[in-house]
Amino acid sequence: MTATRSPAARAVDLRLRLEDANHRYHVLDEPNIPDAEYDRLLRELDALEAAHPELVTPESPTQRVGNAPSAKFAEVKHAIPMLSLGNAFSDGEVQDFVRRIADKLDRPVPRFSAEPKLDGLAISLRYERGAFVQGATRGDGATGEDVTPNLRTVKAIPLRLRGKGWPDVLEVRGEVYMPRADFEKYNEHARLHGGKVLANPRNGAAGSLRQLDPRVTAQRPLSFYAYGTGQVAGGALPDSHSATLAQLREWGFPVSGLTEVVEGADGLLDYYRRIGVQRDALPFDIDGVVYKLDDGEGQRAMGFVSRAPRWAIAHKFPAQEQATTVEAIEIQIGRTGAATPVARLAPVHVAGVVVTNATLHNADQIARLDVRVGDGVIVRRAGDVIPEVVRVIEERRPRHANGEPLHAPYALPTVCPVCGSTVERDEGEVVARCTGGLFCAAQRKQALIHFASRRAMDIEGLGERFVDDLVEFGYVKTVADLYTLTLDDFLEMKRRADERDNTTPKTFKAGKVASKWAVNLISSIASSRNPPIERFLYALGIMDIGEGTAKNIAKSFGRIEWIRSADALIFLAVPDVGSTVAKSISAFFRESHNEEVLDQLLSSGVLPMEVGSPAIGFINKFDFSFFVEAIKTLNSSSSGAYLYGVGPKAISELEKKCTEIEDIFSLTAADIVDSGWSKEAADQFLKITKDPVWKNRLRKSLVLVSEMRSVLPSESSGGRLSGKKIVLTGDMGFITRDALKNRLEGLGAAVVSSVSKKTDFVVAGDAAGSKLIKAKELGLRIIQKNDLVDFLKENSD
Repeated sequence: MTATRSPAARAVDLRLRLEDANHRYHVLDEPNIPDAEYDRLLRELDALEAAHPELVTPESPTQRVGNAPSAKFAEVKHAIPMLSLGNAFSDGEVQDFVRRIADKLDRPVPRFSAEPKLDGLAISLRYERGAFVQGATRGDGATGEDVTPNLRTVKAIPLRLRGKGWPDVLEVRGEVYMPRADFEKYNEHARLHGGKVLANPRNGAAGSLRQLDPRVTAQRPLSFYAYGTGQVAGGALPDSHSATLAQLREWGFPVSGLTEVVEGADGLLDYYRRIGVQRDALPFDIDGVVYKLDDGEGQRAMGFVSRAPRWAIAHKFPAQEQATTVEAIEIQIGRTGAATPVARLAPVHVAGVVVTNATLHNADQIARLDVRVGDGVIVRRAGDVIPEVVRVIEERRPRHANGEPLHAPYALPTVCPVCGSTVERDEGEVVARCTGGLFCAAQRKQALIHFASRRAMDIEGLGERFVDDLVEFGYVKTVADLYTLTLDDFLEMKRRADERDNTTPKTFKAGKVASKWAVNLISSIASSRNPPIERFLYALGIMDIGEGTAKNIAKSFGRIEWIRSADALIFLAVPDVGSTVAKSISAFFRESHNEEVLDQLLSSGVLPMEVGSPAIGFINKFDFSFFVEAIKTLNSSSSGAYLYGVGPKAISELEKKCTEIEDIFSLTAADIVDSGWSKEAADQFLKITKDPVWKNRLRKSLVLVSEMRSVLPSESSGGRLSGKKIVLTGDMGFITRDALKNRLEGLGAAVVSSVSKKTDFVVAGDAAGSKLIKAKELGLRIIQKNDLVDFLKENSD
C-alpha cells in the first residue's frame, strides 16, 4: 500500500511540473500539457499553500499572480550599467562599423551575433544561487526602478534557474514585450468590457510593467527574451556572445530563435534584409536588428565610447510611427458597400513611404479616438498594411480663444458620397454600408462580376477583363445595361481597349471569326434572361444573402414582386433568416436606386422562373404570436430590452384579448399587464405599437400576407393542376427540383416519386433514366425540360 504523500512533497511535485510546463511553453516552444491542465495544477498548488503558508516560497508559480500595490518604485543601482547602443540607418554606416572593428582587431572578416531588436522594455534580472531576487528597468542606464513583483508575474521569466553550473550571482539582460496576437486579443476584450485600450504593443509592455499594482501586471499578456548579461560573480560564462545565449537557454531563459552568427558586413546586411522581409509576419514588434561582436576577447579590446559599446550597434528599420495633421476626413465606399472613413493627412514619411491617407476603420474607432479635422495625430504603418491613425495628440488640437475645440466631433454621413443612396448601419454591426448596391459606381464592377457568375445569372464568357472595359468605357452603369448591349457595342469596346493598351487587334480582321467572341457573349446574355428566382436573388448581391438563403427566400415567397415589397417583419418567417439578414434584404429593396435597376431588368425581358405561390408552411407562420415575436426581434436594442422578459405564455394570454391581429393597435397598458407582462414591457410594447411608422409597417405586412394567402389553392377548388399526379426525373438545369416541386404543388398538383398508370405527367430533364422509359412504355404525357416554361405559364392563373 502506497503511503499518502505529505503536503510539502506534493507542493514540490506541483512546482516542478508547473515550472517544466512554463519552460516547455516559453523557451522550447513545445507545450506538453493543455492550458486547462496547467490551470488545474496551479489551483491545486495555490490551495495547498493557502492551507500550509509555511510551504510558500518566493519562486513558487503561485507568486506570479501579484501582491498588493506599492506606493512607488524603489531605485536600483545597476552593478554594471545598462548601456544604450549606437544606431545605424544605412548600409554605409554598417560597413563603417565593421571596418572599425576589423582595423582595431586586425581581423578582415569579424564574426558577429545578429538578432532582432525587440520593441519592448529593457530590463535586468538578478539571480543569486539560482533564485530570482530582483528585477529592474533600464532607467537612465546607471539607476533603474525596482519592478521585481511585476516581473514575477511574467511566466516567461524563470523564478529559479534550471540545470546546474550557474554563477552565484547572475544578471540577465533582456526585453519584456507583448506579443501581437495577445495585444489584439487584450484590446478586443477591453473594448467589449469598457476597459482601457492599449495604444500599441510597446507602450502596452512598458505601461504594464510600471503598474504600481502587480495584480494589474498579472492580467497583461507579457513575455520576455534574454539577449545578454550584466554582473557575473562566483562563476563564469562562455567567452562568446552566441555561446552565452545558448547557455542562458539551458538555464531556462527564452532566447530568440532568429539569432544567427554571421561574418562581415555582407553577412550583417544579408541578415538585416532577411529579417526585414519577415518583419510583418513575426509574432512580435521589432524596430531593427542588433549586431554584436561575437568574440568576448574582441569585445573587451574594443571597449566603450561614452555610454555605448564600440562592439555593438543597432541597425534600425524605417520608423513605423510618425506625427502629422488631419487635413480632412472623407468616406470611401468599398466594393461591397462598406463605408470606411479615411483621414487625408499632411504628407509624412512612415516606414520609408510617403503617407497621405490613413484608415480610421469605422465610426466606433473615430468615436474612440475622437479624431477631428485639424488634429495632430500619430500614424502607424507596418509593411504593406494600410496606414492607420493610432492616437490623437491632444495638445495639438486647434482651439478657439476660449479653449473650445475648433471642430466638432466627426459624424458619419447618412448619404453615400458616390451615388447618393442611404448609408445604413445595423444595430450591433461595426460597419456602415451604402445601400445602393446595383446602382453605386463604387460597387459597380464587383456587382457585375457577381451578377454574371456561374451560380448567379451564369453569363458564360463575361469575365473580369470584359467587365473592367464595359465599366471603364461607360457601356454599363448597372447590371440592367447588360441586356441592352449590341454586337457593335462589344466590337467598339474591344477596339477602344486595344487602342488604350497599344496592341494590334488580331480579332478585327474581316470575317465571321473576328466577332465570334462577341456573338457568343450576346447569346450568353440573352440565354440568362430566365433564371430560377433563387439564382436571380443571389445575383443581386444583397449583403448577407448566399445561395442557401436565396433558395429559402424564393421557396417561401414564390414571386419576386412579393419579395420586393416585404418588410423585415415578413422575412423573419423565412428559415435561417435572423434580424440582421431580414433588415439587410428589406433595406436593399427599400433603396430607390435599387428599385430603378430592378424595374429596368424586368422591363428588358429578364423574367425569373417563379414558383408562383408561397410555401404553405411559410404562410401558416403569420399568426399573432409571430408578429409579437417579430416586433421583439427587430427592437432588440436597448430601446426594446424590456421585451426580452416576455415569453410564449404571456404572448398567448395577450392573444386572447385580440380577435384579429390588427387589434394589437387597440390594446391598453392594462390589457397587456393583465396578460402577465411587466409594466416596463407593457410600456415599451405600447411605445412601439403606437408609433405611426411601426403601425404602417405592420399593416402593410398584413396586407401582403393576405395577398399571398389568396393565391393558395383551396382544398375544394384547387389550382389548374388540382388532382394531377406528376413525376419529376432528370436535371432541370434552370430550376431546382425543390423549387419546381413547390411551384407545381402551388398549382394544385401532387408531386409523386414513382411512375404508374395513375400518373398524369412526367417532367423529363437532362439524363432522365428509368422513369422516362417507363412513362414512354405506358404512353403517358411527357413534358420536356425545354417545354416546361410554357407548361407552367399555361397552368398558372
